[in-house]
Amino acid sequence: MDFSEAFGATFRTVGESQREGKRTRIVCASRIYPTSQRDLWSALTEKERICRWFAEVSGDLEPGGRYSIKDNASGKITACEPPKTLALTWEFFTKVSWVSVTVEEAKEGALLTLKHEMPTDPESEMHWAQYGPGATGVGWELAFIGLDVHLSGDGQSSLDVGAAWAEGAQGKGTLREWAEEWGKAHVNAGEPAETANDMADRTAGFYTGES
Repeated sequence: MDFSEAFGATFRTVGESQREGKRTRIVCASRIYPTSQRDLWSALTEKERICRWFAEVSGDLEPGGRYSIKDNASGKITACEPPKTLALTWEFFTKVSWVSVTVEEAKEGALLTLKHEMPTDPESEMHWAQYGPGATGVGWELAFIGLDVHLSGDGQSSLDVGAAWAEGAQGKGTLREWAEEWGKAHVNAGEPAETANDMADRTAGFYTGES
């Protein structure tokens, strides 16, 4: 199982929106996978496949149902329109944010777009001020690359191999590159370059364990 040719997102954007009259921040990542729309949807929504590239998931995976990711978030599925759209709440400790996934047919395969919308309460803003969009973006790109290996391989679990890759020199180099790319996306969204780069550096340090 080879991670050397796999990659995370192709497109990265940072933006803002509103939810119930309150400002939110949005981190968006997308890429095309060389597979069919239905196969990609299956990998994203079927428990027996999710656990091979992301994590063990339990619960009722249908609209209105609740899910739980082992050692991670839980939440409620707010929308599900196979094989195109999935939306859910992302509840981590006391914080609630929102994730939406769309899968579209593309000339080269299937386009996956993931948006993570976050609140701007004081605690969330302190985290953003330290790491910017990269903390969320790099985390999802780790999932993107695991999905890449799962889809292009033999369908077996990529989790252990992926964890070892992330701790090695090649993996850490990729994590730093992703953090830098999220810094560039942040600048494109209007953040001063010096501030965005400092956030990206701290994100890279967090994920690699290096200063």
